[in-house]
Amino acid sequence: MATNDLDEDKLSAEEMLEGYKRQVHVELGFRFFKDPRVKASTFFLESERRILALLMVMTLCLLVYSALERRIRKGLQAQDPAFPDQEGNPTPRPTARGVFESFLGIHVLFTGKSRLVLNMKKGYQIISTVLGTRYDRLYASPPR
Repeated sequence: MATNDLDEDKLSAEEMLEGYKRQVHVELGFRFFKDPRVKASTFFLESERRILALLMVMTLCLLVYSALERRIRKGLQAQDPAFPDQEGNPTPRPTARGVFESFLGIHVLFTGKSRLVLNMKKGYQIISTVLGTRYDRLYASPPR
């Protein structure tokens, strides 16, 4: 580790080491850029402003993604249920990506004033309950 700021009053060696160790959480969030489904390599931006704007939007998306994942994990921890991971094994710490992918098969069919949620299974209801009544109304309950 190295720094250009040698003023110990601003940042002690212990604080610098702690910040370095927390860096892994940020790096894990950016690993999605390497996923072939993201297609980040297809962006061709020449303007520095556009590159910075894209970076800001992607960082904001990571923030929302991380906040949602944290909310799901805290909610599951409080209620003590588990959600199946990508291999089908129950886990109290699912990834947001795994939750997103599991919700891909759910469809909402609107017929006039009625609504029918298709392919909703018990595991999915756990997530909608953990996220709150707003989501629970969308996926589990009939509209009011």
